Amino acid sequence: MRWACLVLGLWWATPGLAVTCEDVIWDGKSFSTCTVSKSGDDLRLFLNGPDGTPLGSFGAIEQMTGRSLLFAMNAGMYHPDRRPVGLYIEEGAQIAPLVTDASRSNFGLLPNGLLCITQNDVRIVGTDGYLDDTPACRFATQSGPMLLIGGDYHPRFIPGGTSVNIRNGVGTDWDDAVYFVISNDPVNFYDFARFFRDHLGVKNALYFDGSVSRLYAPSLGRNDFGLAMGPMIGVLE
Repeated sequence: MRWACLVLGLWWATPGLAVTCEDVIWDGKSFSTCTVSKSGDDLRLFLNGPDGTPLGSFGAIEQMTGRSLLFAMNAGMYHPDRRPVGLYIEEGAQIAPLVTDASRSNFGLLPNGLLCITQNDVRIVGTDGYLDDTPACRFATQSGPMLLIGGDYHPRFIPGGTSVNIRNGVGTDWDDAVYFVISNDPVNFYDFARFFRDHLGVKNALYFDGSVSRLYAPSLGRNDFGLAMGPMIGVLE
């Protein structure tokens, strides 16, 4: 196992807030990571504008809120009309229902899970765990597959897998940090999960997407653009 790691990007901290973003070369691949504080940052999900039309872009979030984003990322899979594929909750209101069925898509590669932002915590929970003990999520987005489950890889991941893509996801445990990662080089699921486990040291991580993986990180000079997105997550200044 190779542990070589080179930090290339800039460290960014806004006074009173704790968002930090950096570019890292790890095991020969480039990753951008933004670290968010559960207790100090205004982390939330975004989908629709006041008229119910999907926002679709990071700029539309800033225009709607009148506030600057410190960081943002696409946050879950969506249908062609940009409706979330799985559970989506915003400000306590459920907009899309939980999906529990297996499927041939990445979302349905069970076990999948969700990111839940409560009043006092941010956690990643498996879909089955959510059904067994449903937390009071202020915001939630369901996606899949789970990358790490209690420190273990998803059972379908294999070393040396040939399906590679630009991928993004999120990882967190019981400390104050939430890690949002996008690979800048194509990686397979196993190596993407390994970055969360072996570099970031987290035991629970969730995949967001690979066909659409975008990051807004002004400290890194990043404002990725492309086709309109569905669910997004970000920290407002």
